[in-house]
Amino acid sequence: MKLYYSPGACSLSPHIVLREAGLPFELVLASTKTKKLADGSDYNLINPKSQVPTLELNDGQRLTEGPVIVQYIADQAPTSGLAPAAGSMARYRVMEWLNFITSELHKTFSPLFNPATPADAKPLFSARVLDRLTWVDTQLEGKSYLTGDTFTVADAYLFVVTNWTKFVGIDISGLKNLGAFMGRVAARPAVQAALKAEGLLN
Repeated sequence: MKLYYSPGACSLSPHIVLREAGLPFELVLASTKTKKLADGSDYNLINPKSQVPTLELNDGQRLTEGPVIVQYIADQAPTSGLAPAAGSMARYRVMEWLNFITSELHKTFSPLFNPATPADAKPLFSARVLDRLTWVDTQLEGKSYLTGDTFTVADAYLFVVTNWTKFVGIDISGLKNLGAFMGRVAARPAVQAALKAEGLLN
């Protein structure tokens, strides 16, 4: 498989999940600014949405949309525990978290990275992100991960998106449960390997 990615973007989530699953894959750098690959070819020919991630399967088919990609990867390694069995309530809980993260967190961050967003609007988006993360903090009370003691694809996604707070000036130091979660996930060997591969470790 090939994972088209941009360092530190939401594509880091399936990158982590691929390493957690122990599946073979190739990383392909796709610039989200120039829409070009390293060889100069047009990334839009791979994904007309012009976004990462894209996962190219061994048969040439391509999947887009991070929450779907991570579930696909997890289902290729069912013994990994990255996603509960399809049809189980536990699986729907993971899907519930994936949907929340993509709609309430990921998309709320987007204007904060957009230079065209008016300066006076950014505090509103920052406040919304902090409000949502504060709620997440309450949900992590007494738990190692979002759904309990087992690391799932939802935790990889939350880790990646929450990590963006440091780039847009959102202070989450008061969110103790979330802070402990971030440290716990960052220490996982697969996460360390993904961060190193994307040049994100000092």
